[in-house]
Amino acid sequence: MTVKRMDNVGIVVEDIDAAIEFFTELGLELEGRAPIEGDWADGVTGLRDMRVEIAMMRTPDRHSRLEMSRFLAPPVVADHRSAPVNALGYLRIMFTVEDIDDTLARLGKRGAELVGEVVQYEDTYRLCYIRAPKEFSSGLPKSSGSRLPDEHMGQVQT
Repeated sequence: MTVKRMDNVGIVVEDIDAAIEFFTELGLELEGRAPIEGDWADGVTGLRDMRVEIAMMRTPDRHSRLEMSRFLAPPVVADHRSAPVNALGYLRIMFTVEDIDDTLARLGKRGAELVGEVVQYEDTYRLCYIRAPKEFSSGLPKSSGSRLPDEHMGQVQT
């Protein structure tokens, strides 16, 4: 059996409202919010007495989703937000954007910071990593128009 699709990527956030605002500014749409708890949630996560608030956001093309979770219980046990991009684990999410410069300017007003610099990858696209506000993080790339029509932005953990 093969994978049919990837349904979503999950990230843990400290401030779910700020995270929703940030990803809405990036162009994602809020699909819904819900509290999650109970035996089934404990069973699937392996965490006893788990209580979490989630928000599901989807990309405008409706093909990808981002699930953000704010844990109420048990307390968060590790904080990888300042880990470098070569640290083990899930450290970034990559988005394709129409205009990388405009996107950086808009997200900068919400506390995002460029990790390194915006670089040109061959004649294909422009690319950068950003650190989002302390509540979470993200990244972006952008094309020069030769093969890919869009720019890309990679988000890394903060």
